[in-house]
Amino acid sequence: MKSKISAMMDGELSDAELDESLRALRSDDEALDTWRRYHLINDALRDTQVLSSGFSERLALRLEEEPAILAPKAAPPARQDRYRRALAVAASLAGVAMVGAISYTQLQDASQVAQAPATVRQEPVRVALPKETNDYLLAHQSYSSRGSLQGVAPYVRTVSDTARPR
Repeated sequence: MKSKISAMMDGELSDAELDESLRALRSDDEALDTWRRYHLINDALRDTQVLSSGFSERLALRLEEEPAILAPKAAPPARQDRYRRALAVAASLAGVAMVGAISYTQLQDASQVAQAPATVRQEPVRVALPKETNDYLLAHQSYSSRGSLQGVAPYVRTVSDTARPR
């Protein structure tokens, strides 16, 4: 029996052998003493703190003396369903109100734009620059306002090289 107890502690028994060994531990005092002794040896080898004698019995007695904690009953399913339905209806109404408020404000903005008087748009006066100025503007485009350079030019980094006469 001692070899089976050792194998059980190492987790090497099959399910049938484990059931047989557990039954023996419950009924045979000598097997139970062997189980306790093997655990003491294991604790000593691993330098584990050993509990005082009779700890298990004292713990079992204290657990029996403690009052049972009763959990409240769950709400009946019909009440929970009504609560969930009410939440779903409230969420739906909030969504409809949000969409209505957004569309109403957009309609108000559109009507204000429609009522605004037509203004004459004036184009800025464009003066043709000398050809040499383009290189200067492209080289310093990061310092200028982006209004005069249209298209992709503001996003392109340019490099220029002047050709030297031979």
